[in-house]
Amino acid sequence: MASAELQGKYQKLAQEYSKLRAQNQVLKKGVVDEQANSAALKEQLKMKDQSLRKLQQEMDSLTFRNLQLAKRVELLQDELSLSEPRGKKNKKSGESSSQLSQEQKSVFDEDLQKKIEENERLHIQFFEADEQHKHVEAELRSRLADLETEAAQHQAVVDGLTRKYMETIEKLQNDKAKLEVKSQTLEKEAKECRLRTEECQLQLKNLHEDLSGRLEESLSIISEKVPFNDTKYSQYNALNVPLHNRRHQLKMRDIAGQALAFVQDLVTALLNFHTYTEQRIQIFPVDSAIDTISPLNQKFSQYLHENASYVRPLEEGMLHLFESITEDTVTVLETTVKLKTFSEHLTSYICFLRKILPYQLKTEPDGLLRTNYSSVLTNVGAALHGFHDVMKDISKHYSQKATIEHELPTATQKLITTNDCILSSVVALTNGAGKIASFYSNNVDYFIASLSYGPKAASGFISPLSAECMLQYKKKAAAYMKSLRKVQQSLEKISKLEQEKEHWMLEAQLAKIKLEKENQRIADKLKSTSSGQLAGLAQDSAAVSNAAGQDEAAAKAVPEPVQSTSLIGILTRTSDSEVPDVESREDLIKNHYMARIVELTSQLQLADSKSVHFYAECRALSKRLALAEKSKETLTEEMKLASQNISRLQDELTTTKRSYEDQLSMMSDHLCSMNETLSKQREEIDTLKMSSKGNSKKNKSR
Repeated sequence: MASAELQGKYQKLAQEYSKLRAQNQVLKKGVVDEQANSAALKEQLKMKDQSLRKLQQEMDSLTFRNLQLAKRVELLQDELSLSEPRGKKNKKSGESSSQLSQEQKSVFDEDLQKKIEENERLHIQFFEADEQHKHVEAELRSRLADLETEAAQHQAVVDGLTRKYMETIEKLQNDKAKLEVKSQTLEKEAKECRLRTEECQLQLKNLHEDLSGRLEESLSIISEKVPFNDTKYSQYNALNVPLHNRRHQLKMRDIAGQALAFVQDLVTALLNFHTYTEQRIQIFPVDSAIDTISPLNQKFSQYLHENASYVRPLEEGMLHLFESITEDTVTVLETTVKLKTFSEHLTSYICFLRKILPYQLKTEPDGLLRTNYSSVLTNVGAALHGFHDVMKDISKHYSQKATIEHELPTATQKLITTNDCILSSVVALTNGAGKIASFYSNNVDYFIASLSYGPKAASGFISPLSAECMLQYKKKAAAYMKSLRKVQQSLEKISKLEQEKEHWMLEAQLAKIKLEKENQRIADKLKSTSSGQLAGLAQDSAAVSNAAGQDEAAAKAVPEPVQSTSLIGILTRTSDSEVPDVESREDLIKNHYMARIVELTSQLQLADSKSVHFYAECRALSKRLALAEKSKETLTEEMKLASQNISRLQDELTTTKRSYEDQLSMMSDHLCSMNETLSKQREEIDTLKMSSKGNSKKNKSR
């Protein structure tokens, strides 16, 4: 499952990578086109610059030529002014000079006219060149703005792609980590599921064997012990206790709880609706605090004032019905006795509603056949939906009525508030009716299907009386099963106590045998040894260091009393006139050894129990250690595979990252080159502007 998810992630990554490659190709194509356009614009700018320089040179030559012609005209005018007084003095010679001056003047006029025409033509050409330059400059400016916007868009696209690439990388890394954790958990769950399946298979096998044995035993008991089959007749079968269906009871209790909540909401909405309607009658169309209302409204208000006594029992009846449905009961229509009280309360509320209306109908509920239950339940669902539709219509019309009344100039704030309260209660009532209708429609199939719940191989209960008898039988059967369970538990306790009794009886017999052997051994030793050897025996048994001094004191019969400090206790207390009592010594030795034997047996039992406990713990620890080693080996293998997958994914990510970084660097280089070309074009345009401005100023000055 984790590998499938990883493969899906890789496929998504490949799709995104292919999309990015296609976008990159489009961007490359756009960059190449822009470079070609920028190169063409550069060529156009160069051509325009050359033509502008040529025109500038022509303009300079023409201005120089104009200056020469102006000087020549001035010289000619000076000569003409000088020649005029001479003509007055020399009339005779004036005829020849006047002829010469006229010829020269005509020549000069023709030359001047030609120069003026040429100057006008050059001015026209210069004006046309200036207009064309301005037009080209405007086109280049618009083209430059378009290129700048396109460059900004390309940069935004590149930034978006880089951001999206980083986000996808982070997302893939997070998804990778989540998938690794999920794969580990899924592998653990798979192992647990495998172990559970093995255990379940073993349990299923054991249960199959057990059930097969029980089936054979039950069939033999039924064939031998059952005198007749009471499920054959419906009258007898209705008295049988059905199989306890706890799931059915929990489902019915859950449904009853939901119905209780819906009925509570509906009761609250009905109480609000009736109360606010009564308040509205008291203030509209005549306020009862100011003037007397009509007898009809008084009667209607009196009826509405009684709504709580009819509406509250609905909630109480549904609550009692919910409390009557428990895990121990059998819930069908015949056994839910509390449903009758709820239906009676509902009938009384319907009668109250009909009393509110101008007419009233008499209803007498009768018993229903079991075959008609499904149709009745279906009709109840249709009635609930009809009630919901009616409440929607009431809400719609009353909202329109309230809006019309609010617009009236005579509407008081109290009336507006009451109308709003009635509208809210009507909306709550509509919502409650809709919830109940949808709830009933969703569960009507279950209600119809639950009618067949009853004794085995029968259509159900015959009557509520038989259902009541069945419930009593069910209680008796449950009590009988509890008593049987108690008897079984007491029998098990008795068997355990008998086993413990036998165990302790065996322990007592063993202790008695050991005691007899020890008494026999002590008696033999006392008979074969003297009193001094008796003290030596006490020294040997208790390992006391002062036994030799006691032997010497006993042999010399010192008159002072001598007391032994061995484990046996006080053995002798003698004097010159006293002789040690053999029976008292035997009793002391017997009692001491009996106490010692009891102590040693208790210590031995404690040591045995501790050793058994330690042995069980060691076995459990060894098993856990073996399982831990196996799990460690599997986990190391899984860790190796996971590390290999991680390294492979990291390599793929690094390769994709490098490819993306290379593409982004190439795109950034292209964009930088485009920016440089655009900046150069801007500089050239600025120079052209400056030169054109200078030329225009010169032309103006000229």
